[in-house]
Amino acid sequence: MATASAPDSQTIALLRNLIKALEDKKAEQLKVLSVTGISDITDFLVLATGNSEPHLRALRIEAEKILDAAKVPIAGMEQGGYGSGWTVVDAYQIMVHFFTPEQRENYALDKLWRDAAVVDLNNLGALPKVAKAPKAKAAKAAKAAPKGKSAAKSAKPAAKPKAAAKKKPSAPSTGKAKSGAAKAKKPAAGKKK
Repeated sequence: MATASAPDSQTIALLRNLIKALEDKKAEQLKVLSVTGISDITDFLVLATGNSEPHLRALRIEAEKILDAAKVPIAGMEQGGYGSGWTVVDAYQIMVHFFTPEQRENYALDKLWRDAAVVDLNNLGALPKVAKAPKAKAAKAAKAAPKGKSAAKSAKPAAKPKAAAKKKPSAPSTGKAKSGAAKAKKPAAGKKK
């Protein structure tokens, strides 16, 4: 999960390795956005363009190799299907988007995240601590938070627990018909009514 603090050295090292590998695989329009503090789901967005579907696949495989070598779990991977021109690899602190040129323009993540700080690929050690725009929002939320609670916890109301389902899930079908007596529900052992 994204935090308002500076990225840790492992994340920066992983980002360096990932960028180097994608450059070696000829990723085009490579861009890294720091969304720390403005996104609740990741710290960095890596945007890369491939010139064809096979190139996108090669870039994705290379990203997976780097993540596997660093023993970083992949939270999810979405592909719009062959010919969609878009793939995303979610590795928690780093989310990598691969596009064909047409889909990069169509999704326009560069514009969508225009408040994010663009990371200088030649100087990954000098990453910004927090993206520029939300600094004031984070400070304001911290001041408004009751003592003893973090701004993140006080900013959103706690989710109400859902009522427990009254129906018990049915047992998997065996293909045999059950008699009326077998269908009757029996109270669970040890439960009081």
